Amino acid sequence: MPDLLSDLNPIQKQAVQATEGPCLILAGAGSGKTKALTHRVAYLISEKSVPPESILALTFTNKAAGEMMERIRKLVDNPQAKPVMGTFHSFCARILRQDGHHIGLSKSFTIYDENDAQDAIKEAMKNLDISPQKSSPSAVKNTISGAKNEMMSAFEYPRFARGYFQETVAKVYLEYQKILDRNQAVDFDDLLLLTVKLFQNHPDVLSRYQIQFRYILIDEYQDTNAVQYILANLLAKRYKNICVVGDASQSIYKFRGADFRNIVNFQRDYPQAKVFNLEQNYRSTQIILDAAFAVISKNHSHPILKLWTENPAGEKIRIAETKNEAEEALFIVQTIRELGLPLSSFAVLYRTNAQSRSLEEIFLKAGVPYVLVGGIRFYERKEIKDILAYLRLLANSKDSVSENRIEKIGKGRMNKFLAFADDVRPELETHTTLDLLDQILEITGYLEYIDDGTDTGKSRVENVKELRSVAEQFPKINEFLENVTLVESEYTSDEKRKKKLKGASEDKQDAVTLTTLHQAKGLEWPVVFIVGMEEGLFPHSRCLLDPGEMEEERRLCYVGITRAKSRLYLTYARQRLFFGTRSSNLISRFIIDLPENILESNTAFRNQDQFLDDVTIYKDDDDWLNT
Repeated sequence: MPDLLSDLNPIQKQAVQATEGPCLILAGAGSGKTKALTHRVAYLISEKSVPPESILALTFTNKAAGEMMERIRKLVDNPQAKPVMGTFHSFCARILRQDGHHIGLSKSFTIYDENDAQDAIKEAMKNLDISPQKSSPSAVKNTISGAKNEMMSAFEYPRFARGYFQETVAKVYLEYQKILDRNQAVDFDDLLLLTVKLFQNHPDVLSRYQIQFRYILIDEYQDTNAVQYILANLLAKRYKNICVVGDASQSIYKFRGADFRNIVNFQRDYPQAKVFNLEQNYRSTQIILDAAFAVISKNHSHPILKLWTENPAGEKIRIAETKNEAEEALFIVQTIRELGLPLSSFAVLYRTNAQSRSLEEIFLKAGVPYVLVGGIRFYERKEIKDILAYLRLLANSKDSVSENRIEKIGKGRMNKFLAFADDVRPELETHTTLDLLDQILEITGYLEYIDDGTDTGKSRVENVKELRSVAEQFPKINEFLENVTLVESEYTSDEKRKKKLKGASEDKQDAVTLTTLHQAKGLEWPVVFIVGMEEGLFPHSRCLLDPGEMEEERRLCYVGITRAKSRLYLTYARQRLFFGTRSSNLISRFIIDLPENILESNTAFRNQDQFLDDVTIYKDDDDWLNT
């Protein structure tokens, strides 16, 4: 096997060759975990003569599974070698198609996606005469999903329900499940839950799969939830040839049900487990790795890997202090231009979706192409378009397009708004845009309408609050709406530019990446900017008083830092207009944690006046920047 193992480092080789018994591979960021995992599968097939169909490899995305499969086939030089590989959900769907009849499930069952499931929830609420205005269908769906991920059935949930909302969920859960059963349908959560119940209630079925899958590998084990954890242990119980790969320091999906304790407790579950720490990093400079360690080492609830690299020490971390969020964005644009690298070399990462607004506007005005990963442009987000419809109809009573949109939000809200609009229009010019916006939000109860208790709902609320920042800058409603229209027209111009790129797909275009820190996991760029490094923003205000949540914020910062290959910029503003209020925040504790010897502080914002000559932002740039 010299060719298969020759390009592995010593620890990777040991992890690949330790095929028998439980194995834990703690793989730090950029340490070649996918390489170790794929080589391990190839080693089982080529060296251990394990039939490919006896190997089960589970991951979290179809894309990752496909890429791993392709690499394995090349390693074993056999296009026909097909270990069973896929996501937890696809694997469970396959089992239920074959053996779901043991628990009364038809082989032709339908899998409901999120939209289908949401429609079924609404149907259940309608059947029970429960108003969607009092209990958000998406919040109900999210709570039911959480219950299923904790192995709690529709019959068990009512015993634990406390308060009006949970009692409502208990009723809807039962009715929702009846609808699914009647339609011979399952949702994504059911795929996992029903497979576990199948195995628990039919040991003969479980035994058959245990015998078939003698070797089990699981990627990103720190992201598994309770059901996935139980499923993995059931399958591995006979032979205990289970290999899990992951890094607790990169567990950032608690809001999806992920539990980093699953990887922390692996050695408790399997006392004989062999443990391999992949600490050699192939992505970043040593200074970037030192910065990441300085932040994550303050966590105490999980193992911390000390990453090292043979790469050069690299450039020091740049800390850029700016006057406000506008200058922050301008600093990024200027730095990108000065470095002169392809635009695809750069990424700007932020904690909340709402932060993209000021970045987008500056990038558009400066003519810097960008792509939003996993997100929608600010003024194209549904909640923003809803509020703009209210404001446009307030300014123009004959705007039928806005009126139709508002009507879809709810007739009750529309009637309240129309009564308010009739009272205000005669004296419209005496009200500021911010005042009008706040009154609309209060009268319509729109924030309560979109705040469904989920992280998505909270993000939508933050987006609407960020629209207050634009309203604060444009006190007259007509000027506010004119500015929005201008930005929207620049969106259109930007789209036309993209179409001229000879049909290149978005991920091949030369453009700066704008994305949240959560969406950045698994990606990498030569140059990374992490913006808004201020207490209350990052770490987020919701996490300041909860030690567990603060540890997750640290993990999120660790993930952000380790996305950078050669240069890292951390920016903060002395004052920031956010959610319509200008505030002065303390510098983020994550910057304070960094040792001085790896920092280049107070990175200058050079040639601002000359730069602004090329960038027309608003009627008076200097006044705006100095607000």
